[in-house]
Amino acid sequence: MPGCDRISELPESLLTHILSYLPTKHSVKTSVLSTRWKNLWLNVPALDLHCEDFPYREEEEEAVLGFLDRLLEFEPGSRLLKVTVECGSVEDIEGLRDRISTVIHRGPQHLDFESFTEYRDHDDAFIDYIPLNLYTSRTLVSLKLTFSGLEDPGFVWMPCLKSMTLVKVHFHYAADLEKLVSGCPVLEELTLVRNMDPILVGTDEKIMRVRSGSLKRFRVPFWHGKRCRSSVKCTLEIDAPMLEHMTIGEDHYDSVMVKNLTSLFMVDLGIKFAVKFGEFVDPGDLSKRNEIRYFLSGVSSAKHMIISEKTVKALELYSNVGLIPKFNYLSRLEAVFPYKLLQFLPAFLECCPNLKHLILEVYYSREMEDAFELTNVPGCFLSTLQCVQLRRIHEWEEEEMKVATYFLENAAVLKKLTLSLTNYPRYVSDEEIFEEFFWGYYLLKGRRPRDYMATMTGMSLGMLLARFTARNPLAILFSVLSLTVIHMYGMLQVGVSIGAGAAQPGPNPPST
Repeated sequence: MPGCDRISELPESLLTHILSYLPTKHSVKTSVLSTRWKNLWLNVPALDLHCEDFPYREEEEEAVLGFLDRLLEFEPGSRLLKVTVECGSVEDIEGLRDRISTVIHRGPQHLDFESFTEYRDHDDAFIDYIPLNLYTSRTLVSLKLTFSGLEDPGFVWMPCLKSMTLVKVHFHYAADLEKLVSGCPVLEELTLVRNMDPILVGTDEKIMRVRSGSLKRFRVPFWHGKRCRSSVKCTLEIDAPMLEHMTIGEDHYDSVMVKNLTSLFMVDLGIKFAVKFGEFVDPGDLSKRNEIRYFLSGVSSAKHMIISEKTVKALELYSNVGLIPKFNYLSRLEAVFPYKLLQFLPAFLECCPNLKHLILEVYYSREMEDAFELTNVPGCFLSTLQCVQLRRIHEWEEEEMKVATYFLENAAVLKKLTLSLTNYPRYVSDEEIFEEFFWGYYLLKGRRPRDYMATMTGMSLGMLLARFTARNPLAILFSVLSLTVIHMYGMLQVGVSIGAGAAQPGPNPPST
């Protein structure tokens, strides 16, 4: 019927559920729609409060507290399932901490609280400490605290908490982190960003311990900020026998110790084991060498490893003075190698005797060093390595072709080689890209022209079939194109696909 308000006819439980996905400031605006909607937002089981939404600074304290009082007093027995609060210093709004405590008593399942540290002078700072009843919440499932302070909890028991994120949180004592984690018996995910503020961290060397019998995922993410290193030494110790995924994406800590990681499946490393910001580990530093050795041994049970360019550089330096342990369980490796460190690649792969999948991203430089040959053949080439993906390939010049030919000639059980090509102009077709590679390959190896023509004929037929079966005929992304490449060791079946970096082919430029 024209003019009928079908939305308002929906059950109240459904309407409040829909409103729970909106910021509170938007759900409040629905109160002007009709009499039925006037107080509907007060029954929404979610609170998303940002103090900046209250426009008048001189009246902000009264407005924020009045808003919270009305919300909390409407139906005191109802639950707030999801709570997000982002404010300036709690001290600026006297009484806000008490309201947050009341919110926690309402039994939320998800709490996201962000505040800001306020500086009185150069030597003093006001810290927003979270209410103590947080530590005994029996309903919280996920918790995120940003720029907040955690007082000595005394007793911690959060029996339902599964996910916790602590971003630049100030701990009164370093041991408070261990106490907090230990009081969460079903905690599965923990994200930790260290507070680098020199005023807050003090001057004493600290040890931050994460000990949990239930933790499955742990992350120290890469963090953009003014202070990414601290003058105060801090050691991170991880003891988690059920841990499956670990990401150490930044050198927030001067050293990282791992224990009992017997269930580790994936490890993602973006660290350089630095002593000082901007420097790599000194190969002559015995304590640092031992730290790296113990850390690598502690993660050697991983089946999937991701290592950044920084980590590769640190490992190459370490390999000059120490032995990299064997990663006997590793089957998948993703690594970023600078071109000048590719000579270290065979030595590192020798430590991965059961590697099956390799994703290699190579950073090239126009100022390349002297040419070199990749001659050593790791053991996994002869027995287990089946799939190789080369990313960020820019131009198939002679030196750069050596990376691909190295795998083609030496990986005896290789089934698929994937090339992710970049920096080709739009008018270059996929046939020309493949032709450039294989023609250069045959010239480099001194092959006969008829071998090249036989390969190109088979490749062209495969491309026609791929284009015919592609869902999008304009797409340059192909699933797997099986080619028969004739080389010095016989017949090798290789699947080659164009990666996402390649541009869509357009018309060839007019001949001159």
